Amino acid sequence: MGIRELLASERLELVTLLRTLTAEEWETPSLCAGWTVRDVVGHLLSDDISPLAYGAIVVRNRFSVGRSNEYLVRKARALPTAQLVDKLEAAGTLSRYSPTLVLADTLVHQQDIRRPLGRPRTISADRLRMVLDHPDPFAFPWKRTRGLRFVATDLDWADGSGPEVRGPGEALALAVGGRPVVLDELEGDGVAELRRRCA
Repeated sequence: MGIRELLASERLELVTLLRTLTAEEWETPSLCAGWTVRDVVGHLLSDDISPLAYGAIVVRNRFSVGRSNEYLVRKARALPTAQLVDKLEAAGTLSRYSPTLVLADTLVHQQDIRRPLGRPRTISADRLRMVLDHPDPFAFPWKRTRGLRFVATDLDWADGSGPEVRGPGEALALAVGGRPVVLDELEGDGVAELRRRCA
């Protein structure tokens, strides 16, 4: 399956989930500090912005990805949740240029939503491998991965060298993306260092 098919499958799973959420679930805190489920979806609408327009937003926000993300999330808060989902389903501007980036962002953020809501799922091995091989660079994964070896225990994937961090592929993807909530699901001599980096 190609990258665009992997992204389409990932987004369909998320959109399907979002259409079932109650008003209370939309306001549930996500794994992203300070963001609700609604805010995470608002952030994912960045796929509806051209690279040039996104670059202009970053310049206006003094070249800070964090401030740019907050700006976009604040704008999306004015939209009804049904419109948020419709826009997410139709989005595809940035992903035309960088589908690998958008897949990584979408997969990790879908887990940011699902875990607090208690809505687990089984992620396809193909999607997990792609995200593990190509994590979102805007999450600065190298800050957590350098000098460590990551080994998935539920699929055929490993990368890096050094003290080992082992665990399910989904937990590894979230750890590399800076989600400390998954650290207790990992084992190996490298976990203590990874924990320090995620602190």
